Amino acid sequence: MELLTRYLDRSNSISSTTTQDIIKEEMLRDDIKYYFMSPCEKYRARRHIPWKLGVQILKIVMITTQLILFGLNNQLVVSYKEENTMTFKNLFLKGYTGVDEDDYSIAVYTQQDVYDSLFYVLDQYSQLGQLSVGPISFAEDKDGSLLPLIVCKEYYRRGSVEPSEEAFDIDAQLETVCMSHDPLTANKWKTENSSFFDLDFYRLVDIKITFQLKGINLQTVRSRELPDCYSFYVSITFDNQCHSGKVKIFLDIDAQSSACIDWKISGTAQKNTHYILVFDGFVILVCLTSAVLCTRSIVLAIRLLQRFSRFLHENYNRKVCEDDQGEFLNGWYVLVIVSDLLAIIGAILKMEIQAKSLTSYDVCSIFLGTSTLMVWVGVIRYLGYFQKYNVLILTMKAAFPKVLRFCCCAGMIYLGYTFCGWIVLGPYHEKFEGLSRVSECLFSLVNGDDMFTTFAQLKDKNTLVWLFSRVYLYSFISLFIYMVLSLFIALITDAYETIKNYQKDGFPLTDLHKFLREQRDVPVVEEDSQTDDQVRYSMFCCCERRPENDNMTLIS
Repeated sequence: MELLTRYLDRSNSISSTTTQDIIKEEMLRDDIKYYFMSPCEKYRARRHIPWKLGVQILKIVMITTQLILFGLNNQLVVSYKEENTMTFKNLFLKGYTGVDEDDYSIAVYTQQDVYDSLFYVLDQYSQLGQLSVGPISFAEDKDGSLLPLIVCKEYYRRGSVEPSEEAFDIDAQLETVCMSHDPLTANKWKTENSSFFDLDFYRLVDIKITFQLKGINLQTVRSRELPDCYSFYVSITFDNQCHSGKVKIFLDIDAQSSACIDWKISGTAQKNTHYILVFDGFVILVCLTSAVLCTRSIVLAIRLLQRFSRFLHENYNRKVCEDDQGEFLNGWYVLVIVSDLLAIIGAILKMEIQAKSLTSYDVCSIFLGTSTLMVWVGVIRYLGYFQKYNVLILTMKAAFPKVLRFCCCAGMIYLGYTFCGWIVLGPYHEKFEGLSRVSECLFSLVNGDDMFTTFAQLKDKNTLVWLFSRVYLYSFISLFIYMVLSLFIALITDAYETIKNYQKDGFPLTDLHKFLREQRDVPVVEEDSQTDDQVRYSMFCCCERRPENDNMTLIS
């Protein structure tokens, strides 16, 4: 009798342990299935409101609206700078036609033209108040005195050149001599500095004229924004470094904006600024919420991965494969978090610019533009829950490793053509003057753009280089269009066909997929567990409504 009692107790203990193991396994299976459900399926399974989806939709609308508002304002700033650059070229460069000749604005070829152009700049600067039709004036220092114009000439310390005798004597050491020009004493500068303008063109390297002007961008008033005050640092260079008889004249501008010191404006500009600052603050709050929710999902995924890893190790003495680890470590959440961080930084910079504390328009536009790009790319994640829209994501995922290895090999050939084209064709073709321009030209040729122009623009004065250019261009176009590009497309096509076959016949099953396909009958331990069983049944039915779950195509 005692032996029978011990046997029954042991059987009950084993049965109880087995039941607990089965319950733990089913709970793990349920949690993993729930994690990989779509937001709608999660709501049907456990009535959890998809807060993360709602936040993402709200974030897309707000970030896109923020980007549009900033872009319209940035366009006004850029157009103001560009139009002022054109204004200064027409004001200070004699004979400027409105179009730059090359990378320089204008060129002169005689000594008299150099003197006339130089004196023209000084005269126009002295009469700026009577010439300019815009709100531009001379800059002042802290004491209220006008900042002068500065002229510096750089030349060889000693030089003697006799081209007819093929003789020269040059001291390569450079010397710089400068003079300042006050606009209030315009009638004296020629007589007081006549020796300075006695130029020895054989020794002259360049002449640089620098001055500072002030301006106000009033056009922002129309868009109900406070105008910015600008400081224009203008530099005019007479470049004679080549000593080829051609003096190139450059005009460069560095414009820096700042908040105006004393201003008064009537209307709603200031009120509109406050509204925009409040909107930007709300964008930061939404992005922080999105980042917290996605971080929480990543932490949950890591915990599920640890639980699943322990389950495999304890029951099958196996480790989780890399494919299964990749299913848990979701790259979409990382993309969303990065986009949130960029959007927060961009919104902070935008608020500082709006408050006239910063002027980094370009930096702010990079952050806002990149974050908006990532936000819209992240929408693809939710389309991936539908099998018909999931093909693009799966194809990119399958083709990426092969395409990356292929691009590494093709890139070596591409770099070889880039360096070869730059060294041989650079002096004779404007599209090959720099390494970046060569790369851009070759990339255009790969896509079939501007082929005839590239052939036709090459100068045929050197027959050997002309023949080489034909062999170079024909070989590059034939190799990359007919072979490299075709193989590149074939890799993506092969990946697409593979995914289509998987969707038709079933995806390869990993340990995770096999685990999720299993389902054991769990005995009812307590009466209160009836509700949980109903929830699990509803969740399993929800999973069965997704045909892609049968193939275990995990996207979330």
